[in-house]
Amino acid sequence: MFSLWGTTAGNLIMTFLISMVPVLELRAAIPLGVINGLDIWAALIVAIIGNLVPVPFIIIFIRKIFKWMQSKSERLARLVKKFEDKANARKDKVLKYEFWGLMVLVAVPLPGTGAWTGALVAAMLDMQLKRAFPAIFVGVIVAGIIVTTATYGVAALI
Repeated sequence: MFSLWGTTAGNLIMTFLISMVPVLELRAAIPLGVINGLDIWAALIVAIIGNLVPVPFIIIFIRKIFKWMQSKSERLARLVKKFEDKANARKDKVLKYEFWGLMVLVAVPLPGTGAWTGALVAAMLDMQLKRAFPAIFVGVIVAGIIVTTATYGVAALI
C-alpha cells in the first residue's frame, strides 16, 4: 500500500491541511511543516495557501450555516452565539479602519485572530468577498512572515 507518511508530498499535504484548521492555522502549520522536514519557504507558501482556502467559503456561507445550526439544537445555537460574540468583539476596529483593521486582525498571530476570525468578522459585517479577501490575504502573508521569523529568525527568510 502506498503511504505519504514521511514523504515531502505527505508533509506538504499535512502542512496545507493544518493551516486550514481554525485556531491552529499557519501558526501551527509552519513550525510543524519545518519540523517534519520541509524547507522553510515551502512550509510558508503551502501554509499561506491552505490558510486562505476556507476564507471565501466562510464569508459567503457562514450566515446560512449559522442559521441552520441554530435551528437544529440549543447547544448548536449557543456555539453560534459564541462565534458571533467573538466576531462582534473585534468588529469596531475593523469598521473603523476597514482594510487595515481587517488586515491587522488577521496578521497578528495570536489565538482569537487569523484568517478564520477575519473571515467571520467580515461575514458578520456583511462585507463583500471582493472587499474582505484582499485584506485577509495580506494579513495571512504578514502572519506567515511573523510566525516564520519568530520561530526561525530573520536569517531563515534571507
